[in-house]
Amino acid sequence: MRAIGIVLAGGNNKNMKELSIKRAISAMPIAGSYRSIDFALSNMTNSHIKKVAVITQYNAKSLNEHLSSSKWWDFGRKQGGLYVFTPTITSENSYWYRGTADAIYQNISFLKSSHEPYVVIASGDGVYKLDYGKVLEYHIEKKADITVVCTDLPKGDDVTRFGALKLNDDMRITDFEEKPVETDATTVSTGIYIIRRRQLIELLEKAASEDRHDFVKDILIRYKNIKRIYGYKMESYWNSISSVEAYYRTNMDFLKREVRDYFFNQYPEVFSKVEDLPPAKYNQGAEVKNSLISSGCIVNGTVENSVIFKKAYIGNNCVIKNSIILNDVYIGDNTYIENCIVESRDTIRANMRYVGEEGEIKVVLEKNERYTL
Repeated sequence: MRAIGIVLAGGNNKNMKELSIKRAISAMPIAGSYRSIDFALSNMTNSHIKKVAVITQYNAKSLNEHLSSSKWWDFGRKQGGLYVFTPTITSENSYWYRGTADAIYQNISFLKSSHEPYVVIASGDGVYKLDYGKVLEYHIEKKADITVVCTDLPKGDDVTRFGALKLNDDMRITDFEEKPVETDATTVSTGIYIIRRRQLIELLEKAASEDRHDFVKDILIRYKNIKRIYGYKMESYWNSISSVEAYYRTNMDFLKREVRDYFFNQYPEVFSKVEDLPPAKYNQGAEVKNSLISSGCIVNGTVENSVIFKKAYIGNNCVIKNSIILNDVYIGDNTYIENCIVESRDTIRANMRYVGEEGEIKVVLEKNERYTL
C-alpha cells in the first residue's frame, strides 16, 4: 500500500475514571486476550502498510512493553517497521505533546524521511476491522484533501463523546463539531484519517507556526470550508472505549457469537502479543455460562455473562455475573461480584460483595501488597 501509518495512542480520558490510573487507554485489555491498540495495528498490517509509528505519552509503560517487539503484527522487516515515539526534550523544544497535531509535528522527521505519498492516521482506542486500502481508493477517487472515516451511531448513543459530522449528498463534510454540547447529528468521526503526506507536513508546520496543536480543531474544523474533506462511511462494527460504559459494553459485545465470529473467525485476523500460558482450568464445582475465560485462569465458582482475562483465580463458591475481571486478579472464596469491572492485579478477599447499581458499572480497585517492593 502506498501509505505509512500513524497510531495516536498518547491521550487520556477522564471518562475512563480509575481504569486509566495504571495504563494508557490504548493498552486497555479487550476480549480476554487483546489490547485496544491491537485492532489498529492489525488493520495496518492487514492493509499492507509496512511502516507504522505509534505515538505514546500518558502512562505509557504498559503500552511500551506491549509494543516491545514488532513481530506480533508482522512489522519486523528490513523495509519499514514499527516505531514507538515518546515525548523528547530537545534544544528547540521542552514541551510534552500539547495535542494530536503537536504530537505528529514533534515527530515530523518521520514524515519527511518517508517516501510513501499518503498517510493513514488512526486512534489507538477503536475496536474495529477496516481495510485502509479501500479508504485510500475512495480518497483518490474523490480527489479529497482529507478523508475522515465515519459511522452512524445507534439511536440513543451519546454523540457528544465524539466529533459530530454532517455530510452532503456527495459525502463531502459540511459541518464538523468536536464533542458538541448538543447536536442533532448521528454521524461521528471514528478518528481515522487519510491525507497526502506532503500536505500533512504543510498543514502541521502552519499550525505550529500559529501555536495551534489539535488535529481536529486546528486542521479538520479550521479548513473544512477550504479543503476538500470527505467522509467514508464504515458500515461494520466499530466502538471506541473512551468511557467506562463504552469499555464495558465493548467487552460484553464479544459474548455475542456474531461479534466473536466477525473478529476471530473471519479474515483478516486480529493479532496480539502472545504469552506462554496454560489453558484455563475448571475445577470441580465450577459452572460457566456464556462467558469468555482466558488462558491461565483457574475457576472454582460460578461465572455468568462475564469476560475473565488472563491469569485470574476465582475461588470456591464465588459468583461472578455480568462483570469484567481484568488480568491477574485473585478472588477469594464466597465472593459475589455483579455489574463490575475488577482492575488487574487486585486481590479480592474472601466473603466480599461488590454490586454495581442498575444502569451503572462499578469499578473495583482494591489496594493490596502483592506487587509492592
